[in-house]
Amino acid sequence: MIKAFKRIKIFLNVKKFIPFLFEFFISSEVKISKKIFSVLLFIGYLLFPFDLIPDFFAFFGFFDDAAVLLFILSKIVNIAPEHLKEKHGI
Repeated sequence: MIKAFKRIKIFLNVKKFIPFLFEFFISSEVKISKKIFSVLLFIGYLLFPFDLIPDFFAFFGFFDDAAVLLFILSKIVNIAPEHLKEKHGI
């Protein structure tokens, strides 16, 4: 239940991710391997957009796309340094 609440919280705070991601990728404290891993997650999803629910089912079709993107963002947050998370309130 706590994991579900955290994912909903991430979804509601999507605007905070733009400056967070920018700082994550320009920070010298984040290892280059973590940056490459994050980029590969995004590229992998763009190249292989596997849909559990087809997009022509209006709202429900986009739900799985949002879930995958939130999963990727949550993985980036997990590997980010603590001070970046605190600075951006994530």
